[in-house]
Amino acid sequence: MLLTVSGPPGSGKSTTAAGLADAFDLDHVSGGDIFRELADERGYTPLEFNKLAEEDEGIDRDLDRRLREIAEERDDLVLESRLAGWLAAEQADFRFWLDAPLAVRGERIADREDKDPQLAREETAARESSEAQRYHEYYGIDIGDLSIYDLSVNTARWNAEHVQHVLVEAVESYDPETDEGKAPVELDYEF
Repeated sequence: MLLTVSGPPGSGKSTTAAGLADAFDLDHVSGGDIFRELADERGYTPLEFNKLAEEDEGIDRDLDRRLREIAEERDDLVLESRLAGWLAAEQADFRFWLDAPLAVRGERIADREDKDPQLAREETAARESSEAQRYHEYYGIDIGDLSIYDLSVNTARWNAEHVQHVLVEAVESYDPETDEGKAPVELDYEF
């Protein structure tokens, strides 16, 4: 089984993906972890590396290529990244989108990174705008188009445990006999 968890920064992707991996005894691969490792290896903060990626499209394309290869080559996996649902495409059994209002996500990021909440919101908004522009430019993705996802959840409405419960229940209650078809993913994977 291949599950994807996508959403903007601070939406609860990592927490939820780890919980799903535990619930179904799956491996967990995080695009954010891979991105932060690449940034650290090159001596950048994630925000600095994100800005560099605006000028060097090879950074995004390398990361996206790795995630796409993982989705094609592995099973029994939870793949987590902003584009995981798009990159896994038809390989994914279920594609989940998590979101929350920017103020909530900024507060979560501020707590996690021990920084001022206003600064976290501003950085998060800038990062999202930058990434949305690049996704559209590189692959024609409108990151606001949620039509490829099987389920979208506002994680500000429930705690992490309840969000995980909703997604686990969705997977466990799935009946292939009543499936009328998952949304196709049409994307140009020119890395």
